[in-house]
Amino acid sequence: MFKRKGRTTVVVVAALVPVCAAGWLVWDAAIGPDNPGRNGDHPGKRLGASRPHTSAAPSAPSAAAKPLAGKVVVLDPGHNTRNNRHTAEINRKVDIGTARKECDTTGTATNAGYAEAAFTLDVSRRARALLEARGATVKLTHDGGRAYGPCIDERARIGNKAKADAVVSVHGDGSAAGNRGFHVILPAAVHRGIADTRGISAPSKLLGTAVGRHFAAETGTRPSNYIGGGTGLDVRRDLGGLNLSTVPKVLLECGNMRDPKDAALMTSAAWRQRAAEGIADGITAFLEDRE
Repeated sequence: MFKRKGRTTVVVVAALVPVCAAGWLVWDAAIGPDNPGRNGDHPGKRLGASRPHTSAAPSAPSAAAKPLAGKVVVLDPGHNTRNNRHTAEINRKVDIGTARKECDTTGTATNAGYAEAAFTLDVSRRARALLEARGATVKLTHDGGRAYGPCIDERARIGNKAKADAVVSVHGDGSAAGNRGFHVILPAAVHRGIADTRGISAPSKLLGTAVGRHFAAETGTRPSNYIGGGTGLDVRRDLGGLNLSTVPKVLLECGNMRDPKDAALMTSAAWRQRAAEGIADGITAFLEDRE
């Protein structure tokens, strides 16, 4: 979760209604009516659906079976469950080009106490397994073994050093109850201080669009009804993990953990698997389109 601080946003509802309606119609056309069901599944893709049985003998893996062979993907699980024990360290300011911001934050949690950091690590591990099965080399910015962090600037450096073909930072939002849905944050074309995203803003938009489309299809959830005007996309220039990236990168807010309905989905292991599949499918589509 990332919160905008230091200013109040006034929303003129009447002005947003046509934009939001248009955005919802686009997503409705892509995935059909919102019907998350008991486990967050949607019409045409039910959880636990059986797969056709085949008696054909297994064959050697083909190029089609490993579509991401040779590709490097970095997954960035937001926050760290131990951050609250290291407040001095995570409050340290780091340079993000456009400003100086805290090294990291504790993140949010559901009303019942399920931490965003636990959610993001679980989904990232699930997505890693799916992407590795497709042949990708997958790195996590952390795998639960660090005392805190990493800091937002280090998270960016990990993707840069890996020369990643795609980076997705996984988060859960902490907005007001009634605010529902996912959104993908894209890097603005920033050129200030140590930040220069001019070369990655366009491919990052393609990555974010693909991730959003497949995330919606796999989870049956809709784009945010409170950010992005119904498009599921939001462009920002104040996030260090995006500003300092030199490779295509986006940040996915999978849902609002403070809303009871979204929280019910996000605490479901079956839904988290769907979320991981949506992320993996979006990354795969983006990388295959760039071949």
